[in-house]
Parts: sequence; C-alpha cells; structure tokens
Amino acid sequence: MRQMNARAINETSPVKPVRPVVKTRQVRKALFTGSTPLREVIHAPHFQPFGRLLFPTTWPIPRQATLSDLRAFLPWYSEVRTKTSIEVLTALYEDAKSGETIFYPIYTEAEQAEMPAKRDTGLFFFRSRAPKRHRTAVCSAGGGFVYVGAIHDSFPHALALSRRGYDAFALIYRPGAKTACEDLARALAFLFAHEQELGISMEGYSLWGGSAGARMSAWLSDYGTGAFGERALPRPAAVVLQYTGLSEVTGREVPTYSCVGDEDPIADCHTVQSRIDALRAGGVPAELEIFPGLAHGFGLGNGTVAEGWLDRAVAFWEAQLGR
Repeated sequence: MRQMNARAINETSPVKPVRPVVKTRQVRKALFTGSTPLREVIHAPHFQPFGRLLFPTTWPIPRQATLSDLRAFLPWYSEVRTKTSIEVLTALYEDAKSGETIFYPIYTEAEQAEMPAKRDTGLFFFRSRAPKRHRTAVCSAGGGFVYVGAIHDSFPHALALSRRGYDAFALIYRPGAKTACEDLARALAFLFAHEQELGISMEGYSLWGGSAGARMSAWLSDYGTGAFGERALPRPAAVVLQYTGLSEVTGREVPTYSCVGDEDPIADCHTVQSRIDALRAGGVPAELEIFPGLAHGFGLGNGTVAEGWLDRAVAFWEAQLGR
C-alpha cells in the first residue's frame, strides 16, 4: 500500500493540523501614569464629586499639567515622588470602583450652603488592608495654611498605615490656621459620632501631621476639640509631628513623636530638639529623629535616610497604648 506523505495528509484530511497554543500574558493597563493629566484624574468617574480635593484647590491647574508635574504645585516640599502619587490614587480609585465609600463630607449640606468654603473639606478614608488592629489615625497635610498638600503629605501616610492594619483618614481642610483647626475638630467629632457606621474604633487614636498639619495636630491635642467649636472629646493617645518649628509648650501635651531634616530651612531642627527636650523634662514621652541632609517636607522619605521612620512612629504610638 502506497504511503501518503505528510503533505498529502495535510492537503486531503478533513482534520486540520493542531497548532501549538502560545499563551500570552495579558498586561493590565495602568490606571494612572506620570503622563496622566491632573484634570483627567480630577474628573475620573469614581472620583466624583470630590476629585478636585485630591490636589491643592488654592490655585488653578493648567490643562496640560500631568502627575509628573505635581512638584510644581507643592511649594516648600521635597522628595515628591510621582510613583508614590500614582500608588495612592490607584488605591483610592480601585476602592471606589469596588463600591467602597472613600470620601466623607464633615459638614452638612446646610452648613456648606451657608459657608461655601466648607465644600472644600472632608475626609478620605483608607481602610485597613491587613489584620485589623482596631486603631484609627487621622492625618493632616501641610501647605503653610495656604493650601493642602495631601497628595504628598497625608495620603501616602494614610495608605501606608492602612497596609499595616490601621484605619486611616486624610483630612482636607480650609486654609488658615483657625479654620484648619476648626475643620480638624469637626472631623474628630464626625468620626466619634459615626464609629459604628464606619466600622472603626476611636479608642487610642492618633493624630499625624506634617508642617502646618503638625501644628494643627499639636494644637488639637493640647487645647482639645472644645476650643475649636466642638464638644469636648477624648484626646489622642499620641501625636506624630513632622517638620514643624512649633516651639510653644503648654504643659498639656500628649506623647509626641517628631522627625525633621537637619537642612530644613523652615523647621529648624534645633527648635524641634528644644521642644522635645522640654516635653521630656515635663514627663511627657517624646521621641525625635533628625535626618542628615534632608530639607523640608520629605513625606514618607522613601529612598532617603528617613525611610522607615513611619514604622518607628507607629511603634511609639503603640507603646503609649500599653501605658
């Protein structure tokens, strides 16, 4: 019997030869990149109607400005990392897309109508992403009481804390020292009033702040919410203060962790050291880290000598809970 060659079989057989399956890896398109326009982020569907509050609202954002241009909108800050901003925005967007509420107004509609500036306030919620520790942190960014640099100075901190098992909130407040403190007091009143609904615990909470946000956190812990128009609420178990030149000592301080760079032209490290020394002399637990070569507003300090300070601040906070 004549054998048919392979070519003949392929040409006459109704069964087509099986080709090997080549598996291709699907590359997930990034939600945001350094070239993403800021306005595109602001108007992203799941960031409505609060998208404008992701970035400083004090000045207009040009149409062509992108995430890689953020440094230009954050005066006085250093170590602004596009990668960090993208990570924060992606985490928030994915949470919102999955149906989670990521933003809470702190004033009622009536209060906002009476004072429209209160529309530019609220709390971004970074839920615990690790075994829950039933602790809450409230973070306030700086900006010289001129603007709120949350994208660099509180969002990254809140995200990092959430990944360590803490519920964390980042406050957007009105510029101005007095109004900022009023907004922080209202934020705390909101959180205490809605603990059960939010699934959080305010027992042993902490206040975190950088620069102007650090002053707010210190003033609220020293003078209490009652001094800023709200009912008196429990004071925090600890405050975490970054790069603030606050020098006053009231005698009402709570345990304080501070950090600053030794090349900071705004918050002199010697001033910070003097205040910490005064707190210790008064019996207040206090820790200070001074980082060589760092300027003002280094945020998380990733990739610098300050990297890891947040974990030490968390350990300080936890130590106060057992006292």
